[in-house]
Amino acid sequence: MSHLFAGKSLALSTALLCVCYLGYRIYESKSNAVVLAEQTLEDAVPTVAVVNPKPGASSESITLPGNIVGWYEAPMYARVTGYVKMWYKDYGDRVKKGDILAEINAPDLDAEYAQAKADLDTERARYRLAEVTAQRWVALRPNHAVSEQSITVQEQNLKAEAAKVRAAEQKVRNIDAFIRFKNIIAPFDGVVTQRNINVGDLVSKEGNLNTPKAITNLFTVADVHMLRLFVSVPESFGPFLQPGLMATVTVPQLPNRHFTAKFLTVSRGFDVGTRTAVTVFTIENEDRALWPGSYAQVHLTAPVDRQVFTIPSTALVFQEHGTQVAVVTEDDRVRLHPITVSRLLDSSVEVAEGISASDRIVNNPSAALLDNDKVRVVTPASGYDLLSTEGPDSIATPEAPAPAVTANPGSKEAPTPTAHSPQ
Repeated sequence: MSHLFAGKSLALSTALLCVCYLGYRIYESKSNAVVLAEQTLEDAVPTVAVVNPKPGASSESITLPGNIVGWYEAPMYARVTGYVKMWYKDYGDRVKKGDILAEINAPDLDAEYAQAKADLDTERARYRLAEVTAQRWVALRPNHAVSEQSITVQEQNLKAEAAKVRAAEQKVRNIDAFIRFKNIIAPFDGVVTQRNINVGDLVSKEGNLNTPKAITNLFTVADVHMLRLFVSVPESFGPFLQPGLMATVTVPQLPNRHFTAKFLTVSRGFDVGTRTAVTVFTIENEDRALWPGSYAQVHLTAPVDRQVFTIPSTALVFQEHGTQVAVVTEDDRVRLHPITVSRLLDSSVEVAEGISASDRIVNNPSAALLDNDKVRVVTPASGYDLLSTEGPDSIATPEAPAPAVTANPGSKEAPTPTAHSPQ
């Protein structure tokens, strides 16, 4: 009897355990279904990373090519025709004002000079004869030995001979002035930057006749204690081209040295072809480190008063309505806002209109992201925000953004391909 009762109790316990297990399994399945449904609904909401617009820089910088020239530069040509007798200054020599750079042997001019002086002696002798003759005829006037007409002729002949003497003297002075051009003289203190002659070269007003197809100067002397820097500045910098503007200058031959250039003057007119104005700066060059003719990179920085914001270029959305950004509202919904891009930077853009500093802008928006979609904001991994590593001052090359796919707002159709900036 006891064995029968124990068997029934065991069977009842086993049945009870089976019922409990089955109930637990049913409850667990229902719970998993509820969790799965909640997870599915949650996963249906796309996740996005957002960035906040950063205010634009208070100054704007630009790097332009420039040309350095001497404070004075004098290309020197021959005024007389002859052969180079000797040159005394070579490339790089420092000269003082009045130093002789070269001598020209001009035998034709020397002969003409000698003839002019001989002609002067002849005219002076004729003048003395006319003077004596006029005096003698005037002495005969009281006796009425000669007519008054004859006396007048001799007096006027004296004046004519005097004029011929003056003309001959002037001719001698003219040739004497050219004789002085046989010496090539330094016009000011400086350095010889060119020497295009050698002993024996035939030179004339056209330069060195050993190169008849090209008119060349004999020497070039440059004053380099101070240099002029010529830069073509775009018209956007026009308001800042005034006294007080400074520029930082670097040259290829001295890459680790920076020179300061001071604003001197501006052309006050823009070239219609390039929309730039020729601007002149001055550079102190007491140590003669800079050479005339150097290519320079000129770095200009000017203050700007613009209400612009900087965002990553990866946040841009290009559609048929123009450039837009996806802004997350307070209730975590997406709104596509049209914007106006004012400048392209390395990996970011400057936006002049369409956003504010408090906006949350979707970075790398999905192609399937539509206007008014619900989203879930997540924090990207460290280093993912490209804007945090790029400054707003570097100017990018004007390349077109890479293509991406963005859906038309308000449409549930398949997304259409549009341009989208690469990450």
